[in-house]
Amino acid sequence: MTKEEAENGRDDMLIDGPEQANAVPDGFNATYLRIYYGKLFPHADIFKWMSYGNDGKHPACDKSYFGRREFSFTLENDIYIRFQSFNSVSELENSIKEKCPFKIDIGPVYSVDPAKRHAYEQSGDNVFTPVERELVFDIDITDYDDVRFCSNEADVCLECWPLMTVAIKVIDTALRDDFGFNHILWVYSGRRGVHCWVCDRKARRLTNEQRTSIADYFRVYKVAMKIVTKRCLPGPVLHPFLARSYTEVLKGFFEAKLLSNQNLLSSEKRYEEILEMIPDASVASELGGRWEENKRPSMSKEDTNITQGLRRCVEEIIFSFTYPRLDMEVSKHMNHLLKAPFCVHPKTGRVCVPIDPNNCDEFDPTTVPTLSQLLEELNKGGLRQDAERMG
Repeated sequence: MTKEEAENGRDDMLIDGPEQANAVPDGFNATYLRIYYGKLFPHADIFKWMSYGNDGKHPACDKSYFGRREFSFTLENDIYIRFQSFNSVSELENSIKEKCPFKIDIGPVYSVDPAKRHAYEQSGDNVFTPVERELVFDIDITDYDDVRFCSNEADVCLECWPLMTVAIKVIDTALRDDFGFNHILWVYSGRRGVHCWVCDRKARRLTNEQRTSIADYFRVYKVAMKIVTKRCLPGPVLHPFLARSYTEVLKGFFEAKLLSNQNLLSSEKRYEEILEMIPDASVASELGGRWEENKRPSMSKEDTNITQGLRRCVEEIIFSFTYPRLDMEVSKHMNHLLKAPFCVHPKTGRVCVPIDPNNCDEFDPTTVPTLSQLLEELNKGGLRQDAERMG
């Protein structure tokens, strides 16, 4: 299919012959995207979500609300367009179909229409400022590179993805139980991580200072240049939030899955990093001897008994390997952009689909539909309709 055919609406992508109905080559390109945006992208649902009831259907709504929301488009060849705004779902849909962005980011609701910000700047009044924005979190698997040895760089597999599952469980529980938020959306980033949107009204109206305080609530250690500060737990007793996370999620995951999945004790280099976190030299030496002698991929009951007097040390080891590693700057500022749900990641071709936090253990990133797979499904549907009409 040519580009002109896609632009003229001839986007059924059907290939001659039923035996070739599934023959949509893998890939990511503008032609595929035009079909996706024309037939599958949930424009109306995005508009309804981002309007929060301000859709013009009742007299008390703020009709300018959606029009003050910033959208950012990244076009083919990395052309970046910020401060896009739309006054209706049709404007949003038409712009997406016309520009065919390779990526859509969503920003805050501003005090004035972001597309007209320059007119307000010329007036001399500082009126162009963000007034609402979901509280957002961004967690990337590459920030765990020092504790995962199954994949390299941005690759993700079923051995390391459970680290994202643990992050969802810990953060989601705290947001609901400790902060009282209810409207929380988790989204697969399409490649190597997850995004969280907290959409409660009180969350959207948090100041930058309040957002920073919430982000700091989740801070246990610092990550700089992919080097994690291992000794991280303050005080002699765990904060109730940390204690809950440890007993309900982190400890069991570390012992049952991470130790074996990532082969943390399979080489001298790897287990020496753990031994360095043990302050008692005699205990570290004894454990090191046991692991070297037996070459065990996990800790035994005897190993656990040796460390009974080092409870805080064990906690710190488990936290340093399993606790969620947030991109703090994303959460602290209202004007930070975040990729829209249901975008398609250009590197993997996978759709940024929502994740149910109550069933996040069942989520498999390797089975998330790709752009080409969705087009194949469209082809099948088209052929079935043709067959039914002919029958």
